[in-house]
Amino acid sequence: MNPAQQPVYEDQTELADVVAQLRTRPPLVFAGECDDLRTQLAAVARGEAFVLQGGDCAETFSGVTASNIQNKLRTLLSMAVVMTYAAQVPIVKIGRIAGQYAKPRSKDTETRDGVTLPAYRGDAVNGFDFTPESRRNNPRRLLETYNASSATMNLARALLTGGFADLRTAHSWNADFVRSGPVNERYLQLVQEIERALAFMVSCGMDDEAMHTVDFFSSHEALLLDYEHAMTRIDSRTRTPYDVSGHFIWIGERTRQIDGAHVEFLRHLRNPIGIKLGPTTTAKDALALADKIDPDREPGRLTFITRMGAGKIRTNLPPVIDEVMASGRLPVWVCDPMHGNTFTTEGGVKTRAFSDVADEVQGFFDVHDKCGTWPGGVHVELTGDDVTECVGGVGELGEGDLDQRYETACDPRLNRNQSLELAFTVAERLTDGRIRRSNPVQAFVPASF
Repeated sequence: MNPAQQPVYEDQTELADVVAQLRTRPPLVFAGECDDLRTQLAAVARGEAFVLQGGDCAETFSGVTASNIQNKLRTLLSMAVVMTYAAQVPIVKIGRIAGQYAKPRSKDTETRDGVTLPAYRGDAVNGFDFTPESRRNNPRRLLETYNASSATMNLARALLTGGFADLRTAHSWNADFVRSGPVNERYLQLVQEIERALAFMVSCGMDDEAMHTVDFFSSHEALLLDYEHAMTRIDSRTRTPYDVSGHFIWIGERTRQIDGAHVEFLRHLRNPIGIKLGPTTTAKDALALADKIDPDREPGRLTFITRMGAGKIRTNLPPVIDEVMASGRLPVWVCDPMHGNTFTTEGGVKTRAFSDVADEVQGFFDVHDKCGTWPGGVHVELTGDDVTECVGGVGELGEGDLDQRYETACDPRLNRNQSLELAFTVAERLTDGRIRRSNPVQAFVPASF
């Protein structure tokens, strides 16, 4: 079996030494946490919750700073509170964080001005700078991937359990960002409503711990099999294998071959597993992958992350959903509106239009309305910074604005304003009367005397 999208290392002895070291490192996440996420995803599959998954396209080692991590968490928390309060739906919060250091590439090499070097595959493999030294596939970077992921998880856990996620501080999540503009004004108005609701609850004697902390899970694409194998442990409770590099890991569009090494590896793990489905996916493909990854049809085990593109989702997704649901399966359906909507400007800059991203989300909801199924979540590449990588949105960024703060190491990300705007779009669709979900998604039922 020849695994797809794997870097070639010149020194196999050095690689073996790195893998041996990784096998002795402590877990980054715990098996019980993975089980908790699987339980929450089972609720999503039943239409009782919604997934918000987001973060960098490709994390970088230099990006492991307190401010960067705080900004990403702040953006995700802001989006989640918009969705939760407006739509009255519990939000399962999953970051593309603490492990997303590798990226698949369409070509193994890159050529500039007649010079050909290995393609940049993410900081876990090689460097971004176009030099022979930087582009060397260096196995020692796998150790740095572990260290960077560990530092990120440590700070995220400390922040989220130490008061950063307290709903009473939601007004401050917006303090360090652009306060002007329709999206931010709308967000501040919603936070004021939440604060009044919280004050009412506290005055009634209800001050639950759930208001002060949140469950937050890490995720990344399980791309580099040397790293993922090395980070797999046997759980002492169940004697079954978990990949402890992240709570939720997924198989990408380029590595989901039914007889491929990635599918074979992930089918043995007890983590909840995602599978990316691109526009060429057939219902037969999806069912074959489901049978391979989740033969026991375990609730919360399997998530299909669709990335069809705005122009194809309304035609290509319905037959996949119809046949999967007809088989009796109940996976989580999540929309990735980013990867099918990338284009290059005339100036050679890779970007995405916010209008296309929003349209694919709308198409995702339209399809599930038609199929009578639950649109279970969104998977978004975003940052907590005021970057200029995607055109459009409330800030009306144009192609001429892209060079102001184009900072991504790989694909363009939504900035915080665009992310909040998308959150309001999702919240509006979740409150739409056409959405078929039982009442209550929450446990509250009005009573009469």
